[in-house]
Amino acid sequence: MTRPLSGDQLELVSDGYRATVATVGATLRRLSHDGRDLVLPFEADELRPNYRGAVLAPWPNRVVDGRYRFAGVDHQLALTEPSRGHALHGLVSWLEFEVVETAPDAVTLRTGIPAQAGYPFPLEVSVAYRLDSDGLTTVVSATNVGDAPAPYGTGPHPYLVGGEGRVDDWTLRLPARIVVDIVGERLLPGRTRSVGEGDGELDFRVPRPVGTTFIDHAFGGLEPDADGVTTVTVTDRAGSGAGIRWETGLPWVQVHTADLPDEGPGAGRRGLAVEPMTCPPDAFNSAEDLIVLEPGATATRSWTVFAV
Repeated sequence: MTRPLSGDQLELVSDGYRATVATVGATLRRLSHDGRDLVLPFEADELRPNYRGAVLAPWPNRVVDGRYRFAGVDHQLALTEPSRGHALHGLVSWLEFEVVETAPDAVTLRTGIPAQAGYPFPLEVSVAYRLDSDGLTTVVSATNVGDAPAPYGTGPHPYLVGGEGRVDDWTLRLPARIVVDIVGERLLPGRTRSVGEGDGELDFRVPRPVGTTFIDHAFGGLEPDADGVTTVTVTDRAGSGAGIRWETGLPWVQVHTADLPDEGPGAGRRGLAVEPMTCPPDAFNSAEDLIVLEPGATATRSWTVFAV
């Protein structure tokens, strides 16, 4: 039997939830609750499209031109977003992960990032998934196994499914006060401003329909709930949908309306990418909220996707 392109398939079941994790990239390939998709899935033998369900490390989003300077040394990363000329979404998304531990409702996977041109900082990365009545919780840990400090960031890349219809039909709740403007077709990070500035097109602090709004922006100034948890939800007219929540350590979130012409006419805007991040785009250059992992140190972050 031919091995699927996305790797070995790991099935998790608990409390009405079902998840499929693929070993290439420790990717969340499917997640459903009572038979309803919560994330935009893809097939096991399909080359993962548009980073669906990927784990992003050792950086989320873009490093502009793939160039950065760290500890007085200039580095050039491979340009993995050639159409815009950037290094996109880190290094682990196409690595094979080994399965460390499994259970009917949980799995832990592990891989190593070897020192390489552009990122000469060896890391060990583990990804743990766990299903329970609260949803699917993901825990990502990275340990610096080298002898020099390493720049680091992480986050997930799920496309949430807000029930029936498409993104235009769904209501978004996004408790963020600020947004980073994007500049030009290369989506360069621009000015950081209030979401309420101008016509408030990107202000979703009060839940409202997305409509035809184009979003591919990083949001900050997150306003957690009373329990200290930041929650983003997307729902249809009947109130069904999906959400993602996280605690401290992920002060940014990238949101994208999945306007994806490469998927064919009418195929875009079928899911809303909601990506909690430890840092904003191009943090390897700005150093804003950049994690610096000292030798032997570990950074751990987690988030939960759940049914609404």
